[in-house]
Amino acid sequence: MSTFLTGWLSAEAPVLIVVLPLVMAAFCAVMPKDKIAWIITLITTLICAVLAFDIVLQVQSAGVLSYALGGWDPPFGIEYRIDGLNAPVVLLISAIGVICTLYALRSTDAEIEPKKRAPFYAAFLVAFAGLLGMVVTGDAFNVFVFLEVSSISTYVLVAMGASRDRRALNSAYNYLILGSIGATFFVIGVGFLYMETGTLNMMDMADQLAVTADGSRVAQLAFAFIVVGLGLKLAMFPLHLWLPGAYAYAPTAITAFLAATATKAALYLLLRFVFTVFDPSLAFIGATLTWLLAVLGVVGMFVASFQAIFQTDARRVLAYSSVAQIGYILLGVGMGTTLGVSAGYVHLINHGIIKGALFLALGAFWYRYGIKRVSDFNGLGKLMPWTMSAFTIAALALIGIPGTAGFVSKFQLLTAAADNGWWWAVGAVVVTSILAVIYMGRMLEAAWLQPAPLVNGKPVASREAPWPMMVGLWVLAIASLVFGIMPAWPLELASGAAQVMLGGGL
Repeated sequence: MSTFLTGWLSAEAPVLIVVLPLVMAAFCAVMPKDKIAWIITLITTLICAVLAFDIVLQVQSAGVLSYALGGWDPPFGIEYRIDGLNAPVVLLISAIGVICTLYALRSTDAEIEPKKRAPFYAAFLVAFAGLLGMVVTGDAFNVFVFLEVSSISTYVLVAMGASRDRRALNSAYNYLILGSIGATFFVIGVGFLYMETGTLNMMDMADQLAVTADGSRVAQLAFAFIVVGLGLKLAMFPLHLWLPGAYAYAPTAITAFLAATATKAALYLLLRFVFTVFDPSLAFIGATLTWLLAVLGVVGMFVASFQAIFQTDARRVLAYSSVAQIGYILLGVGMGTTLGVSAGYVHLINHGIIKGALFLALGAFWYRYGIKRVSDFNGLGKLMPWTMSAFTIAALALIGIPGTAGFVSKFQLLTAAADNGWWWAVGAVVVTSILAVIYMGRMLEAAWLQPAPLVNGKPVASREAPWPMMVGLWVLAIASLVFGIMPAWPLELASGAAQVMLGGGL
C-alpha cells in the first residue's frame, strides 16, 4: 500500500505539515486558557504525525515527492521536495512533537508561569513548523528562513525555563549568539552558491555545480561556510558550547524535543548539502569527510564522553553524551561509503528516540522529587519503578547493549569501519561505549542498588510520574527495544537515505 490517506489530503501533505502548525500557533498565542492551547497543539501535532507517516509511505512507493508552491515549477518557484533522505526525519520530528506535547500537559504546570503557558505552546508550534520546513524544502534560501524560524522560537522556549532556574536566561543568550553566528555562516554560504550557480533550488544547484564546482574557489568557499554554519547548529565538536546549558535549563519537554529533533534536522541539512548538492566524489569534499567530519567526530566522542563522566547534574551528563553521539554519526558520515553513511543515518534516528526517552524520564524525576543531580538518584528504582525502568531501557540502548536500537546502529558503525579498514575507528567506538557504561552506569547503580533516602527516619513514599508523562516515555523506550530486536524498518530507511546520498543524488 503506497499511502493510507487519499485524494487532496495526501497530495497536499508536504505543505500542510508546515502550514498547519504555523497557523495554529497564532491561535494558541491568543487563547485565554492554556489548556485550550494545549489541546490545539496536541491535535495539530497528531495531524502532522499522520501526514508524516503518509509521506514516508508515498516516498517508499514513488521515490520522490515534489510539491511546487503556487503552481510555479522549480527551479523558478519554491519547491518542497521529499525523498528517502528527509522523509524519516520528518516522521521523527512529527512523532516526537506529539510525545512532547502530551508530556507538557503536566510538566508545564510545574515549570511555566500560568500567563506564559499559552505563548509557550505557540512558540513550540512555531519551532515545530520551522524544523519541518527546513527539512522538507528544496530551496536553499528557504532552508535559512525556516532555520531562523525554528531557532528564534527555540531561544524563547529555552528562556522560559527561567521560571525554574534563572540560568536558563544566560543559556538562552549563549544559544542565541552562537546560533546567530551559525545562521550567518550558513546564509553567506548560500549567497556564494547563488553567485556561482544563479539558482536557489537545491536540485538545480547540484546540476550547475556538477559542471563547475571542482575548479571553483567560490563553490569551495560556499561549502566551507555551510559546513561551519551547520556545524554550530548540530553541535559538532568543538562548536557545541551552546548545547549543555540549553539542555540543562530549558523546560523539560523542550529539552527532550530539542535533543531528539533539532540537532537531527541540522545533521540532515549537512548530509543534504555534502552529498546531494555538492558531489561527494570531489577532492575537497572527500578531504572534508575524512579529515574534518570523521576526525572531529572521534575527538568529540572521547572529549564529550570524558566530560559526561565528571558532570554532577544529570541533564548535563546527557547533554555531553549527545555531543558524543553526534560524533558517532559524523564518524559514519565521514567514511563516505554506503555502509558508513547508512550506519550514521540509522544512529541519527535511533539516538533521537533514545535521548528523547532519557530526557523525558529525567523530567519526571524532577517533577516528583525535585531530582537534578546524579547523587540524588539513590533508590529511584524503588520510588519510581516504572519510570526508572523506562530510563534503564533507554540507558542500555545508549550504551549499545544487544537487543536495543543503540546496539544495532553501533554494530553497523563497527561493520562499516572494519570494511573501510578504519580499525582505529573500531577501537574508538568500543572505548567510548565503555565510557558510556561509566557515566550511565553510575546513575543506574544508584537507582537500583542504593537504598532510598529517609525523611525524618521514614522512607520516602513511592510516587510514579503522571500518565501523560509515562505514555510518551514508554512509547520511546519500547521503540528502542523493538528497533533493536526487529531493526528491519529503520535499516531499510537508512539504506534508502544512503541510496539518495551515494546512488544518484537528488
